Amino acid sequence: MSFARDASRAVRSTIVLWVITAIIYPFVMIAFGQILFPSQANGSLIKNAQGNVVGSALIGQPFTSDRYFNSRPSTTSYSTADPKKDDAEILKTGVSGASNLAPSNPALLERIKGKNDPNPSKRIEGDLNRLKSAGVLPTADLVYTSGSSLDPHITPEAAKAQIARVAKTRELQPNQLETLIQQNTDGRFLGIFGEPGINVFKLNLALDALKPAS
Repeated sequence: MSFARDASRAVRSTIVLWVITAIIYPFVMIAFGQILFPSQANGSLIKNAQGNVVGSALIGQPFTSDRYFNSRPSTTSYSTADPKKDDAEILKTGVSGASNLAPSNPALLERIKGKNDPNPSKRIEGDLNRLKSAGVLPTADLVYTSGSSLDPHITPEAAKAQIARVAKTRELQPNQLETLIQQNTDGRFLGIFGEPGINVFKLNLALDALKPAS
């Protein structure tokens, strides 16, 4: 009888713990997130003026046009490539990941300086030369990819370096763009952690709201 009683207790305890940890706790956390942090719990989605989802504040998007503030280069093109037509192999490492190229690796200089590399994912039209030809003083985050290649942020310095180009292309005053950058700069977490950053996607949406791209 002792063995049967102990086995019954063990089974009941297992069932109770399973219900608590596998059912009750997850649903409580889901409800907690939906009530207190609905935006974050649903992916920090960004909607346009028409109410359509156009992206997420957590994942960057590629911007290379002179009419927009450019984002950081990405080894996966921010995972926008079609896996079935990935001729450039930009998704070779998966939907996220760095190039893992050391500073001494010639392939890194080939991508930055735009040498005749047959692989566009390594060349990316020469980020350094492209920025210089556009009159943009290159900053590290406009040349080097992030660890995830999905980083949606650039530094305020990187945004300010692009003011002259965007202002000229959109026929705006530089001070208008300076104000826009200040309004879209995220400060340090709790005022002490991390560094100020600018979500490029949000900044460009605000830019379009200021003066739509033609």
